[in-house]
Amino acid sequence: MQFGSRRKKIDTSPQTELYGHALQFYVQPPLENISLSEFETFAVDRVKLLKTIENLGVSYVKLSEDYKKKLWNESRNLNFPYKLEASVKDEKKSQIGQNEYEKRRKDHISHFILRLAYCQTEDLRRWFIQQEVDLFRYRFDGMLSDQKREFLHRNNLQYNTITVEEKKALQEKLVISSYAVSGVTVESQDFYKVPFQDALDLVRTRKVYLKAGYVYIPHQEIVTIVLNDFRTRLSKALALTARSLPAVHSDERLQPLLNHLSHAYVGQDYSIQKNVGKISLEQIDSLSGKSFPLCMKQLHQSLRENHHLRHGGRMQYGLFLKGIGLSLEQALQFWRSEFTRGKVDADKFDKAYAYSIRHMFGKEGKRTDYTPYSCMKVILSNPPSQGDHHGCPFRHSDPELLKQKLQFYKVSPSGISQILELVKGMHYQLACQKYFELTHNFEDSNFSLNHPNQYFIESQRVLGGGKDIKREMEAPQRLQENSAAKGSTAAREAAANAPQDLAEMPEELDSFFQDA
Repeated sequence: MQFGSRRKKIDTSPQTELYGHALQFYVQPPLENISLSEFETFAVDRVKLLKTIENLGVSYVKLSEDYKKKLWNESRNLNFPYKLEASVKDEKKSQIGQNEYEKRRKDHISHFILRLAYCQTEDLRRWFIQQEVDLFRYRFDGMLSDQKREFLHRNNLQYNTITVEEKKALQEKLVISSYAVSGVTVESQDFYKVPFQDALDLVRTRKVYLKAGYVYIPHQEIVTIVLNDFRTRLSKALALTARSLPAVHSDERLQPLLNHLSHAYVGQDYSIQKNVGKISLEQIDSLSGKSFPLCMKQLHQSLRENHHLRHGGRMQYGLFLKGIGLSLEQALQFWRSEFTRGKVDADKFDKAYAYSIRHMFGKEGKRTDYTPYSCMKVILSNPPSQGDHHGCPFRHSDPELLKQKLQFYKVSPSGISQILELVKGMHYQLACQKYFELTHNFEDSNFSLNHPNQYFIESQRVLGGGKDIKREMEAPQRLQENSAAKGSTAAREAAANAPQDLAEMPEELDSFFQDA
Protein backbone atom coordinates (compact mmCIF):
# COMPACT_ATOMS: atom_id res chain seq x y z
CA MET A 1 0.00 0.00 0.00
CA GLN A 2 1.45 3.35 -1.03
CA PHE A 3 1.10 6.57 0.95
CA GLY A 4 1.43 9.90 -0.81
CA SER A 5 3.62 12.92 -0.10
CA ARG A 6 3.55 16.44 -1.48
CA ARG A 7 7.32 16.54 -1.85
CA LYS A 8 9.63 14.59 -4.06
CA LYS A 9 10.24 11.05 -2.87
CA ILE A 10 13.74 10.00 -2.12
CA ASP A 11 15.03 6.62 -3.27
CA THR A 12 15.22 4.78 0.03
CA SER A 13 14.37 1.28 -1.09
CA PRO A 14 17.39 -0.47 0.49
CA GLN A 15 16.62 -1.03 4.16
CA THR A 16 20.06 0.10 5.25
CA GLU A 17 19.50 3.42 3.53
CA LEU A 18 15.96 3.73 4.86
CA TYR A 19 17.15 3.41 8.46
CA GLY A 20 20.34 5.39 7.94
CA HIS A 21 18.95 8.32 9.94
CA ALA A 22 17.39 8.12 13.40
CA LEU A 23 14.34 10.17 12.37
CA GLN A 24 11.86 9.65 9.53
CA PHE A 25 9.01 11.40 7.76
CA TYR A 26 7.66 7.90 7.08
CA VAL A 27 7.40 8.52 3.35
CA GLN A 28 8.39 5.03 2.25
CA PRO A 29 6.12 2.24 3.55
CA PRO A 30 7.75 -0.98 4.73
CA LEU A 31 8.00 -3.56 1.96
CA GLU A 32 9.24 -6.60 3.87
CA ASN A 33 7.24 -9.57 5.14
CA ILE A 34 6.66 -9.79 8.89
CA SER A 35 4.95 -12.38 11.06
CA LEU A 36 1.54 -11.71 12.57
CA SER A 37 3.19 -12.04 15.99
CA GLU A 38 5.63 -9.24 15.19
CA PHE A 39 2.82 -7.20 13.64
CA GLU A 40 0.76 -7.17 16.84
CA THR A 41 3.73 -6.75 19.20
CA PHE A 42 5.06 -3.73 17.30
CA ALA A 43 1.61 -2.17 17.14
CA VAL A 44 0.81 -2.60 20.84
CA ASP A 45 4.18 -1.19 21.89
CA ARG A 46 3.63 1.91 19.78
CA VAL A 47 0.16 2.38 21.25
CA LYS A 48 1.78 2.28 24.70
CA LEU A 49 4.33 4.87 23.60
CA LEU A 50 1.69 7.21 22.16
CA LYS A 51 -0.50 6.92 25.24
CA THR A 52 2.52 7.82 27.38
CA ILE A 53 3.07 10.88 25.20
CA GLU A 54 -0.56 11.94 25.66
CA ASN A 55 -0.34 11.62 29.45
CA LEU A 56 3.00 13.42 29.66
CA GLY A 57 1.75 16.23 27.44
CA VAL A 58 -0.93 17.09 29.99
CA SER A 59 1.07 16.39 33.15
CA TYR A 60 4.28 18.24 32.17
CA VAL A 61 5.43 21.13 30.02
CA LYS A 62 6.36 19.63 26.67
CA LEU A 63 10.13 19.25 26.24
CA SER A 64 10.75 20.09 29.88
CA GLU A 65 13.44 18.02 31.59
CA ASP A 66 10.91 15.81 33.39
CA TYR A 67 8.94 15.30 30.16
CA LYS A 68 12.04 14.32 28.19
CA LYS A 69 13.38 12.05 30.91
CA LYS A 70 10.15 10.07 31.25
CA LEU A 71 9.69 9.78 27.48
CA TRP A 72 13.33 8.73 27.10
CA ASN A 73 12.78 5.95 29.65
CA GLU A 74 9.58 4.76 27.98
CA SER A 75 11.21 4.70 24.53
CA ARG A 76 14.09 2.68 25.92
CA ASN A 77 11.82 0.23 27.77
CA LEU A 78 9.73 -0.39 24.65
CA ASN A 79 12.84 -0.74 22.46
CA PHE A 80 12.19 2.32 20.28
CA PRO A 81 14.98 4.69 19.18
CA TYR A 82 15.97 6.93 22.07
CA LYS A 83 19.64 7.86 21.48
CA LEU A 84 19.76 10.54 18.80
CA GLU A 85 22.83 12.43 19.90
CA ALA A 86 25.46 10.69 17.69
CA SER A 87 26.81 12.93 14.97
CA VAL A 88 26.04 12.21 11.33
CA LYS A 89 29.71 11.53 10.65
CA ASP A 90 29.94 8.93 13.43
CA GLU A 91 26.62 7.40 12.44
CA LYS A 92 27.70 6.88 8.85
CA LYS A 93 31.04 5.51 9.92
CA SER A 94 29.52 2.85 12.13
CA GLN A 95 26.65 2.14 9.70
CA ILE A 96 24.52 1.79 12.90
CA GLY A 97 24.64 -1.39 14.94
CA GLN A 98 22.19 -4.27 14.63
CA ASN A 99 20.43 -3.29 17.86
CA GLU A 100 19.83 0.27 16.67
CA TYR A 101 18.77 -1.01 13.25
CA GLU A 102 16.08 -3.18 14.87
CA LYS A 103 14.78 -0.23 16.89
CA ARG A 104 14.47 1.93 13.78
CA ARG A 105 12.84 -0.91 11.89
CA LYS A 106 10.30 -1.36 14.70
CA ASP A 107 9.61 2.38 14.77
CA HIS A 108 9.05 2.44 11.00
CA ILE A 109 6.80 -0.61 10.75
CA SER A 110 4.74 0.17 13.87
CA HIS A 111 3.97 3.68 12.59
CA PHE A 112 2.46 2.29 9.38
CA ILE A 113 0.47 -0.37 11.25
CA LEU A 114 -1.16 2.31 13.41
CA ARG A 115 -1.97 4.32 10.31
CA LEU A 116 -4.22 1.44 9.29
CA ALA A 117 -5.85 1.30 12.72
CA TYR A 118 -6.25 5.03 13.35
CA CYS A 119 -7.37 6.28 9.93
CA GLN A 120 -10.92 4.98 10.41
CA THR A 121 -12.58 8.02 12.04
CA GLU A 122 -11.87 11.72 12.40
CA ASP A 123 -11.42 11.42 16.17
CA LEU A 124 -8.89 8.61 15.78
CA ARG A 125 -6.98 10.49 13.08
CA ARG A 126 -6.84 13.65 15.17
CA TRP A 127 -5.54 11.78 18.22
CA PHE A 128 -2.95 9.82 16.24
CA ILE A 129 -1.61 12.90 14.44
CA GLN A 130 -1.23 14.87 17.68
CA GLN A 131 0.72 12.14 19.46
CA GLU A 132 2.92 11.43 16.43
CA VAL A 133 3.69 15.14 16.05
CA ASP A 134 4.66 15.36 19.73
CA LEU A 135 6.88 12.29 19.36
CA PHE A 136 8.51 13.79 16.28
CA ARG A 137 9.09 17.11 18.08
CA TYR A 138 10.75 15.33 20.99
CA ARG A 139 13.04 13.39 18.68
CA PHE A 140 13.93 16.36 16.49
CA ASP A 141 14.71 18.44 19.56
CA GLY A 142 17.16 15.76 20.73
CA MET A 143 19.27 15.84 17.57
CA LEU A 144 22.47 17.79 17.07
CA SER A 145 22.73 20.55 14.46
CA ASP A 146 24.50 18.41 11.87
CA GLN A 147 21.84 15.68 12.29
CA LYS A 148 19.09 18.23 11.70
CA ARG A 149 20.77 19.49 8.55
CA GLU A 150 21.22 15.92 7.33
CA PHE A 151 17.54 15.23 8.03
CA LEU A 152 16.44 18.27 6.04
CA HIS A 153 18.66 17.20 3.16
CA ARG A 154 17.40 13.61 3.17
CA ASN A 155 13.77 14.77 3.05
CA ASN A 156 14.29 17.33 0.30
CA LEU A 157 13.54 20.26 2.59
CA GLN A 158 15.88 22.62 0.77
CA TYR A 159 15.85 25.64 3.05
CA ASN A 160 19.01 27.61 2.43
CA THR A 161 21.01 29.29 5.16
CA ILE A 162 21.85 32.92 4.57
CA THR A 163 25.44 34.00 4.08
CA VAL A 164 27.60 35.61 6.75
CA GLU A 165 27.47 38.91 4.84
CA GLU A 166 23.65 38.86 4.65
CA LYS A 167 23.46 37.99 8.33
CA LYS A 168 25.63 40.97 9.26
CA ALA A 169 23.54 43.30 7.09
CA LEU A 170 20.31 42.11 8.76
CA GLN A 171 21.72 41.60 12.25
CA GLU A 172 19.75 44.38 13.95
CA LYS A 173 16.47 43.26 12.37
CA LEU A 174 17.12 39.61 13.23
CA VAL A 175 17.86 40.40 16.87
CA ILE A 176 14.73 42.55 17.27
CA SER A 177 12.35 40.14 15.54
CA SER A 178 13.63 36.72 16.62
CA TYR A 179 12.88 35.22 20.02
CA ALA A 180 15.91 34.25 22.16
CA VAL A 181 18.39 35.76 19.68
CA SER A 182 20.91 38.34 20.87
CA GLY A 183 23.72 40.24 19.24
CA VAL A 184 26.13 37.59 20.45
CA THR A 185 24.17 34.46 19.52
CA VAL A 186 23.13 35.73 16.09
CA GLU A 187 26.68 35.33 14.84
CA SER A 188 27.03 31.72 15.99
CA GLN A 189 23.84 30.23 14.56
CA ASP A 190 22.33 29.58 11.16
CA PHE A 191 19.36 31.47 9.77
CA TYR A 192 17.14 29.94 7.10
CA LYS A 193 15.51 31.95 4.34
CA VAL A 194 12.07 30.40 3.82
CA PRO A 195 8.98 31.43 1.79
CA PHE A 196 6.60 33.05 4.24
CA GLN A 197 3.72 30.68 3.35
CA ASP A 198 5.75 27.81 4.79
CA ALA A 199 6.08 29.56 8.14
CA LEU A 200 2.66 31.08 8.78
CA ASP A 201 2.67 30.06 12.46
CA LEU A 202 5.90 31.97 13.06
CA VAL A 203 4.67 34.95 11.09
CA ARG A 204 1.38 34.97 12.98
CA THR A 205 3.15 35.02 16.35
CA ARG A 206 5.74 37.56 15.11
CA LYS A 207 8.74 35.41 15.95
CA VAL A 208 10.65 35.99 12.71
CA TYR A 209 11.81 38.78 10.42
CA LEU A 210 9.73 39.10 7.23
CA LYS A 211 11.07 40.74 4.07
CA ALA A 212 10.02 40.55 0.41
CA GLY A 213 7.98 37.39 0.82
CA TYR A 214 10.61 35.51 2.83
CA VAL A 215 11.10 34.93 6.53
CA TYR A 216 14.44 34.54 8.26
CA ILE A 217 14.19 31.70 10.76
CA PRO A 218 16.82 31.06 13.45
CA HIS A 219 18.04 27.49 13.67
CA GLN A 220 16.12 26.65 16.86
CA GLU A 221 12.80 27.64 15.24
CA ILE A 222 13.17 25.49 12.12
CA VAL A 223 11.37 22.73 14.01
CA THR A 224 8.11 24.65 13.49
CA ILE A 225 8.50 24.36 9.71
CA VAL A 226 9.44 20.70 9.88
CA LEU A 227 6.51 19.89 12.19
CA ASN A 228 4.03 21.63 9.89
CA ASP A 229 5.37 19.63 7.00
CA PHE A 230 5.20 16.38 8.98
CA ARG A 231 1.62 17.09 10.10
CA THR A 232 0.52 17.87 6.54
CA ARG A 233 2.13 14.74 5.13
CA LEU A 234 0.64 12.52 7.83
CA SER A 235 -2.85 14.00 7.48
CA LYS A 236 -2.85 13.37 3.74
CA ALA A 237 -1.42 9.88 4.21
CA LEU A 238 -4.20 8.94 6.67
CA ALA A 239 -6.84 10.15 4.21
CA LEU A 240 -5.31 7.97 1.49
CA THR A 241 -5.04 5.02 3.87
CA ALA A 242 -8.73 5.28 4.77
CA ARG A 243 -9.64 4.75 1.11
CA SER A 244 -7.75 1.48 1.08
CA LEU A 245 -9.36 0.04 4.22
CA PRO A 246 -11.94 -2.15 2.41
CA ALA A 247 -9.12 -4.12 0.80
CA VAL A 248 -7.30 -4.47 4.12
CA HIS A 249 -10.45 -5.52 5.98
CA SER A 250 -11.00 -8.33 3.50
CA ASP A 251 -8.00 -10.06 5.10
CA GLU A 252 -9.47 -12.08 7.96
CA ARG A 253 -6.08 -12.21 9.71
CA LEU A 254 -5.71 -8.43 9.98
CA GLN A 255 -9.26 -7.16 10.40
CA PRO A 256 -9.72 -8.16 14.06
CA LEU A 257 -6.27 -6.85 14.99
CA LEU A 258 -6.85 -3.46 13.36
CA ASN A 259 -10.36 -3.12 14.75
CA HIS A 260 -9.08 -3.74 18.27
CA LEU A 261 -5.95 -1.62 18.00
CA SER A 262 -7.88 1.66 18.04
CA HIS A 263 -9.61 0.44 21.22
CA ALA A 264 -6.44 -1.16 22.52
CA TYR A 265 -6.18 -1.58 26.25
CA VAL A 266 -2.83 -3.01 27.29
CA GLY A 267 -3.15 -3.14 31.04
CA GLN A 268 -4.57 -5.57 33.58
CA ASP A 269 -7.15 -8.18 32.59
CA TYR A 270 -10.17 -7.58 34.83
CA SER A 271 -12.10 -10.57 33.49
CA ILE A 272 -10.26 -13.15 35.60
CA GLN A 273 -12.63 -13.76 38.48
CA LYS A 274 -10.42 -14.68 41.44
CA ASN A 275 -12.18 -11.98 43.44
CA VAL A 276 -15.67 -13.45 42.92
CA GLY A 277 -17.77 -13.02 46.03
CA LYS A 278 -15.62 -10.22 47.47
CA ILE A 279 -18.47 -7.80 46.75
CA SER A 280 -21.95 -8.37 48.14
CA LEU A 281 -25.16 -7.00 46.64
CA GLU A 282 -25.74 -4.91 49.77
CA GLN A 283 -22.46 -3.06 49.17
CA ILE A 284 -23.18 -1.85 45.64
CA ASP A 285 -25.04 1.36 46.59
CA SER A 286 -22.32 2.36 49.03
CA LEU A 287 -19.49 1.50 46.65
CA SER A 288 -21.11 3.41 43.79
CA GLY A 289 -20.96 6.60 45.84
CA LYS A 290 -17.35 6.12 46.92
CA SER A 291 -15.47 4.16 44.30
CA PHE A 292 -17.34 4.01 40.98
CA PRO A 293 -16.08 6.13 38.08
CA LEU A 294 -18.55 8.69 36.78
CA CYS A 295 -19.60 6.49 33.82
CA MET A 296 -20.64 3.65 36.13
CA LYS A 297 -22.06 5.96 38.74
CA GLN A 298 -24.51 7.43 36.23
CA LEU A 299 -25.51 3.96 35.02
CA HIS A 300 -26.13 2.81 38.60
CA GLN A 301 -28.16 5.92 39.37
CA SER A 302 -30.26 5.53 36.20
CA LEU A 303 -30.89 1.86 36.97
CA ARG A 304 -32.04 2.67 40.50
CA GLU A 305 -34.31 5.46 39.29
CA ASN A 306 -35.81 3.83 36.17
CA HIS A 307 -35.43 0.14 37.08
CA HIS A 308 -34.20 -0.51 33.55
CA LEU A 309 -31.19 -0.03 31.28
CA ARG A 310 -31.04 -0.51 27.54
CA HIS A 311 -28.66 -3.04 26.02
CA GLY A 312 -25.59 -0.77 25.81
CA GLY A 313 -25.96 0.21 29.44
CA ARG A 314 -26.53 -3.37 30.61
CA MET A 315 -23.38 -4.56 28.83
CA GLN A 316 -21.17 -1.72 30.08
CA TYR A 317 -22.42 -1.80 33.67
CA GLY A 318 -22.92 -5.56 33.87
CA LEU A 319 -19.35 -6.33 32.79
CA PHE A 320 -18.01 -3.70 35.20
CA LEU A 321 -19.88 -5.35 38.11
CA LYS A 322 -18.58 -8.71 36.97
CA GLY A 323 -15.05 -7.26 37.04
CA ILE A 324 -15.34 -5.97 40.61
CA GLY A 325 -16.43 -9.36 41.91
CA LEU A 326 -20.10 -10.10 41.25
CA SER A 327 -20.69 -13.78 40.50
CA LEU A 328 -23.19 -14.99 37.89
CA GLU A 329 -25.69 -15.90 40.60
CA GLN A 330 -25.34 -12.49 42.24
CA ALA A 331 -25.66 -10.75 38.88
CA LEU A 332 -28.87 -12.58 38.02
CA GLN A 333 -30.28 -11.72 41.45
CA PHE A 334 -29.21 -8.06 41.13
CA TRP A 335 -30.71 -7.47 37.68
CA ARG A 336 -33.87 -9.48 38.35
CA SER A 337 -34.51 -7.56 41.58
CA GLU A 338 -34.09 -4.20 39.88
CA PHE A 339 -36.00 -4.92 36.65
CA THR A 340 -38.98 -6.46 38.45
CA ARG A 341 -39.40 -3.22 40.39
CA GLY A 342 -40.26 -1.59 37.08
CA LYS A 343 -42.37 -2.81 34.17
CA VAL A 344 -40.73 -6.23 33.79
CA ASP A 345 -42.21 -9.19 35.66
CA ALA A 346 -40.12 -12.18 36.74
CA ASP A 347 -41.29 -14.39 33.87
CA LYS A 348 -40.42 -11.78 31.24
CA PHE A 349 -37.04 -11.19 32.85
CA ASP A 350 -36.17 -14.89 32.67
CA LYS A 351 -37.24 -15.06 29.02
CA ALA A 352 -35.83 -11.76 27.72
CA TYR A 353 -32.86 -10.77 29.91
CA ALA A 354 -31.43 -13.71 31.89
CA TYR A 355 -29.89 -15.25 28.77
CA SER A 356 -27.81 -12.14 28.00
CA ILE A 357 -26.48 -12.05 31.58
CA ARG A 358 -25.42 -15.70 31.39
CA HIS A 359 -23.97 -14.95 27.96
CA MET A 360 -21.64 -12.22 29.23
CA PHE A 361 -20.34 -14.69 31.82
CA GLY A 362 -19.56 -17.20 29.06
CA LYS A 363 -22.35 -19.62 29.95
CA GLU A 364 -24.38 -19.28 26.73
CA GLY A 365 -23.76 -18.87 23.00
CA LYS A 366 -20.15 -19.24 21.93
CA ARG A 367 -19.07 -19.41 25.61
CA THR A 368 -16.88 -16.29 25.48
CA ASP A 369 -15.95 -14.97 28.91
CA TYR A 370 -16.39 -11.28 28.06
CA THR A 371 -14.05 -8.71 29.57
CA PRO A 372 -15.15 -5.44 31.18
CA TYR A 373 -14.95 -2.47 28.83
CA SER A 374 -11.80 -0.36 28.89
CA CYS A 375 -11.93 3.45 28.75
CA MET A 376 -11.00 3.43 25.07
CA LYS A 377 -13.83 1.05 24.22
CA VAL A 378 -16.33 3.10 26.21
CA ILE A 379 -15.15 6.31 24.52
CA LEU A 380 -14.86 5.11 20.93
CA SER A 381 -17.49 2.42 20.40
CA ASN A 382 -21.30 2.45 20.42
CA PRO A 383 -21.97 6.12 21.31
CA PRO A 384 -25.17 6.63 23.34
CA SER A 385 -28.35 7.86 21.66
CA GLN A 386 -31.55 9.31 23.09
CA GLY A 387 -32.62 7.29 26.13
CA ASP A 388 -29.23 5.66 26.62
CA HIS A 389 -27.09 6.13 29.70
CA HIS A 390 -23.91 4.29 28.72
CA GLY A 391 -20.75 5.85 27.27
CA CYS A 392 -18.22 8.21 28.81
CA PRO A 393 -19.68 11.33 30.49
CA PHE A 394 -16.52 13.27 29.65
CA ARG A 395 -16.81 12.33 25.97
CA HIS A 396 -20.53 12.07 25.33
CA SER A 397 -22.13 14.62 27.70
CA ASP A 398 -22.85 18.22 26.78
CA PRO A 399 -20.34 20.42 28.67
CA GLU A 400 -23.09 22.20 30.57
CA LEU A 401 -24.71 18.90 31.58
CA LEU A 402 -21.31 17.55 32.62
CA LYS A 403 -20.77 20.67 34.72
CA GLN A 404 -24.09 20.07 36.49
CA LYS A 405 -23.15 16.44 37.19
CA LEU A 406 -19.81 17.48 38.66
CA GLN A 407 -21.51 20.11 40.83
CA PHE A 408 -23.98 17.46 42.05
CA TYR A 409 -21.05 15.28 43.13
CA LYS A 410 -19.51 18.17 45.08
CA VAL A 411 -16.54 18.89 42.79
CA SER A 412 -15.13 22.35 43.52
CA PRO A 413 -15.55 25.17 40.94
CA SER A 414 -11.80 25.24 40.28
CA GLY A 415 -11.80 21.44 39.85
CA ILE A 416 -14.70 21.65 37.41
CA SER A 417 -12.77 24.22 35.37
CA GLN A 418 -9.73 21.93 35.22
CA ILE A 419 -11.86 18.97 34.12
CA LEU A 420 -13.71 20.98 31.45
CA GLU A 421 -10.39 22.25 30.10
CA LEU A 422 -9.16 18.67 29.69
CA VAL A 423 -12.45 17.72 28.03
CA LYS A 424 -12.09 20.65 25.65
CA GLY A 425 -8.68 19.31 24.65
CA MET A 426 -10.26 15.84 24.12
CA HIS A 427 -8.24 14.31 26.98
CA TYR A 428 -11.19 12.34 28.31
CA GLN A 429 -9.27 9.73 30.32
CA LEU A 430 -7.16 12.46 31.90
CA ALA A 431 -10.36 14.34 32.79
CA CYS A 432 -11.58 11.19 34.57
CA GLN A 433 -8.26 10.89 36.34
CA LYS A 434 -8.54 14.51 37.49
CA TYR A 435 -12.04 13.68 38.76
CA PHE A 436 -10.50 10.79 40.72
CA GLU A 437 -7.88 13.09 42.25
CA LEU A 438 -10.43 15.73 43.22
CA THR A 439 -12.89 13.28 44.77
CA HIS A 440 -10.16 11.36 46.63
CA ASN A 441 -8.19 14.42 47.81
CA PHE A 442 -5.13 13.45 45.78
CA GLU A 443 -2.58 16.01 44.65
CA ASP A 444 -1.18 13.79 41.90
CA SER A 445 -2.24 10.17 41.36
CA ASN A 446 0.69 7.88 40.59
CA PHE A 447 -1.09 5.78 37.94
CA SER A 448 -2.36 6.28 34.42
CA LEU A 449 -6.11 5.66 34.24
CA ASN A 450 -7.16 3.37 31.39
CA HIS A 451 -10.03 1.28 32.74
CA PRO A 452 -13.19 1.81 34.86
CA ASN A 453 -12.29 -1.26 36.93
CA GLN A 454 -8.83 0.18 37.50
CA TYR A 455 -10.56 3.31 38.85
CA PHE A 456 -12.48 1.12 41.30
CA ILE A 457 -9.40 -0.81 42.44
CA GLU A 458 -7.37 2.37 42.95
CA SER A 459 -10.24 4.01 44.81
CA GLN A 460 -10.59 1.06 47.17
CA ARG A 461 -6.84 1.08 47.74
CA VAL A 462 -6.88 4.79 48.60
CA LEU A 463 -9.88 4.41 50.89
CA GLY A 464 -8.28 1.42 52.62
CA GLY A 465 -10.97 -1.06 51.70
CA GLY A 466 -9.44 -2.80 48.70
CA LYS A 467 -6.34 -4.58 49.94
CA ASP A 468 -7.78 -8.03 49.32
CA ILE A 469 -9.10 -7.06 45.91
CA LYS A 470 -5.79 -5.50 44.94
CA ARG A 471 -3.85 -8.58 45.97
CA GLU A 472 -6.15 -10.92 44.09
CA MET A 473 -6.00 -8.79 40.95
CA GLU A 474 -2.21 -8.59 40.81
CA ALA A 475 -1.83 -12.33 40.10
CA PRO A 476 -3.68 -12.32 36.76
CA GLN A 477 -1.74 -9.22 35.74
CA ARG A 478 1.56 -11.05 36.26
CA LEU A 479 0.21 -14.05 34.37
CA GLN A 480 -0.73 -11.78 31.51
CA GLU A 481 2.69 -10.15 31.37
CA ASN A 482 4.43 -13.55 31.39
CA SER A 483 2.21 -14.91 28.65
CA ALA A 484 2.58 -11.89 26.38
CA ALA A 485 5.94 -12.98 25.01
CA LYS A 486 4.90 -16.52 24.18
CA GLY A 487 1.17 -16.07 23.60
CA SER A 488 1.67 -14.76 20.09
CA THR A 489 3.30 -17.99 18.92
CA ALA A 490 0.37 -20.03 20.14
CA ALA A 491 -2.00 -17.60 18.49
CA ARG A 492 -0.20 -17.93 15.17
CA GLU A 493 -0.44 -21.73 15.34
CA ALA A 494 -4.12 -21.53 16.17
CA ALA A 495 -4.64 -19.15 13.25
CA ALA A 496 -2.87 -21.48 10.86
CA ASN A 497 -5.01 -24.42 11.92
CA ALA A 498 -8.30 -22.57 12.25
CA PRO A 499 -8.40 -19.17 10.47
CA GLN A 500 -11.97 -18.52 11.56
CA ASP A 501 -10.77 -18.24 15.17
CA LEU A 502 -8.82 -15.10 14.32
CA ALA A 503 -11.99 -13.30 13.42
CA GLU A 504 -13.25 -14.01 16.93
CA MET A 505 -10.00 -12.94 18.64
CA PRO A 506 -8.46 -15.99 20.39
CA GLU A 507 -7.58 -15.77 24.06
CA GLU A 508 -3.90 -15.29 23.30
CA LEU A 509 -4.63 -12.08 21.41
CA ASP A 510 -6.82 -10.82 24.24
CA SER A 511 -3.66 -10.39 26.29
CA PHE A 512 -2.86 -7.55 23.89
CA PHE A 513 -6.29 -6.33 22.80
CA GLN A 514 -8.90 -6.34 25.54
CA ASP A 515 -12.66 -6.04 25.15
CA ALA A 516 -13.51 -7.98 22.03
